[in-house]
Amino acid sequence: MPAPIILDHPLIQHKISLLRDKNTGSKDFRELVSEIAMLMCYEATRDLPLKEVEIETPVAIAKTKVISGRKVAFVPILRAGLGMVEGMLSLVPAAKIGHIGMYRDPETFEPHEYYCKLPSDITRREVIVLDPMLATGGSAIDAISQLKSKGVQNIKFLCIIAAPEGLEALSKAHPDVQIYAAAKDECLNEHKYIVPGLGDAGDRIFGTR
Repeated sequence: MPAPIILDHPLIQHKISLLRDKNTGSKDFRELVSEIAMLMCYEATRDLPLKEVEIETPVAIAKTKVISGRKVAFVPILRAGLGMVEGMLSLVPAAKIGHIGMYRDPETFEPHEYYCKLPSDITRREVIVLDPMLATGGSAIDAISQLKSKGVQNIKFLCIIAAPEGLEALSKAHPDVQIYAAAKDECLNEHKYIVPGLGDAGDRIFGTR
C-alpha cells in the first residue's frame, strides 16, 4: 500500500494559505485552485515513462526524451473537481477528460452518484481523479470503484486538502491507488467538514451557497 504523498512545496503551501482565507473571493479562489492543481500535476506525473528520440536543433542532432506509452485522463468529481481541470490541462493539454457526478446526502453523509461520462479509451489511460477535498473519503472511494468497474487499472487521486479519516478510508478501500494531497488537516467536525479546511470548495469556486 503506497503511503499518501503530502506535497510540501513552498509555492503550494503559500497558495493554500490564501485559499483557506475566508475573505478570498470566488475569482481568486478559482485561480488558486487551478494554480495548486498545476503544481500538483507536476509531481503526480513524475513517473510517466520516457523514450529517447533524436531532435535536430539549429546546431546539431540531440538525443533527448519524450513521454512514451501511457496516455493520461483526468476525471474530476463534480462539481468541485472541475476547478482543478484547467490547471492540470495546462501541463498535459493532450489529456482526455471524464466526469463523475457525486453528491453527499446532508443527513447520512453518504455519497450518491448521478452522472458518469468517460473517454472511450479510458482503460488504456493512466487516470488521475480530481477533488479538492478528501473528507470522509466516500465520494473518492465510490468514484474509483466506478472506474475499476469499467476496467481502469492505473489510477491516482489528487486532492488539495485531506482529512486523516479520508486518507485512512481511501487507502483501506483502494490500497493500489496513490494519493496526492497538498495538506493534511486535523480532523472532521460533526458535520463531516474538514477542520480547519477551507469551507465548501464547490460553493467557493462557483460563488454559490
